[in-house]
Amino acid sequence: MSSPEIIVYSSTGCPYCEKVKTFLKDQGFAYEERNASIHKEYFDQLKERKIYGTPATLINGKLVLGFQEKKFNKLLGLSEDSASAVSNSKPETSEESADTIFQPVNEKILEDVYDFVTIGGGPAGASAAVYAARGKLKTLVIDKAPKAGTLAITHKIANYPGVREEVTGLELLTRMQAQAKNFGADFVRSTVLSVDFSDEIKKIELAEGTIKAKSVFIGVGAKAPSGKIKGEEEFTGRGVSYCSTCDAAFYQDRVVAVVGDNDEAIHEAETLAKYCKTVKLLIPTELKGDVDLSQLENNSKVEIYKRHRVREIIGTDSVEKIVVLTDKKEEQVWDVDGIFLYLGGMMPGTDFLKGAVMRDEEGYVIVDEYLRTNIDGVFAGGDARRTPIKQAVISAADGAIAALSAEQHVNKRTKLRPQYS
Repeated sequence: MSSPEIIVYSSTGCPYCEKVKTFLKDQGFAYEERNASIHKEYFDQLKERKIYGTPATLINGKLVLGFQEKKFNKLLGLSEDSASAVSNSKPETSEESADTIFQPVNEKILEDVYDFVTIGGGPAGASAAVYAARGKLKTLVIDKAPKAGTLAITHKIANYPGVREEVTGLELLTRMQAQAKNFGADFVRSTVLSVDFSDEIKKIELAEGTIKAKSVFIGVGAKAPSGKIKGEEEFTGRGVSYCSTCDAAFYQDRVVAVVGDNDEAIHEAETLAKYCKTVKLLIPTELKGDVDLSQLENNSKVEIYKRHRVREIIGTDSVEKIVVLTDKKEEQVWDVDGIFLYLGGMMPGTDFLKGAVMRDEEGYVIVDEYLRTNIDGVFAGGDARRTPIKQAVISAADGAIAALSAEQHVNKRTKLRPQYS
């Protein structure tokens, strides 16, 4: 079978372009890269095809917009299992993998009373398990999908302290988990159905039975908000974008909409205003966090519409119009050449907690500086708590703090006992 002809149209600073290139390299496929940020010829080629975003990948002439792993697998003749096997075959500091670290729930696990249980095996949970197990706490990690978290699906990590080489997120996470396992932590793959924190011994309900623990760390990750705007998927890469760094140049002297209620949306609108004729910023809800609109309010190229929502994205070959629900609940149709979406980001996966601990209006667990919740012996961190920045290293730090706090609770110490080695 001959090798496929692959052309990747990219742009400088585009994270999704890097994902595509890393994926192809990992699978052993050669490709031609055409950087539309550097070469006007390639930029014009995309515009001729009515493509207004990168990455755009041609595989034997068939177009894939964005990073769509399932489409790549299909066009390249890869099964999901074989693709996963290749991505997991890179050398690690141990021979462990998520498949060998995480075991099914067994009777012994259900019979034991653990000193420390972490719900979630991502960077927060894995780090917590390292510190807890190293501190001689009987430790269990529960994760329903060890290879599906935000860090696990990240294709390249180059800024994690102490890791000099570039690694995939899954490699980095596996190293953390393997380290915790070496210290004695147990890992199980299962879904938490509910919790009961009302007694000194906490109960965590799984389909297989009840886990019992003296302390619990809520280290679950975040999940994407459900639902897309009508037309969003159809026009992704053809007027719908999520990255001004990648795609702003395609909208030189054109009219775009930016939709979002967070600092990212404001920053992206500022960037787009340097290129576009008009930027229509739609803020569907109250602004989240400490957001400064003053620069945009003083920019003649930016129009700000508070409490306006996009109901539908319309076009033929590319985006031409959007249907907007105004603050007066009236539907209007606006002419735009593109739309950049920054809607709410990820939400904490804490629904299973119900009323077990205090959470804010968006589901983030409320904690103090030691990551203690309002329930003695229950802690939370990582994406389960509200933080201004989401980074693996911050989640890992949360895990360490929570584990040390849990050790203090379990052993009834008057103060935290740091680990220096």
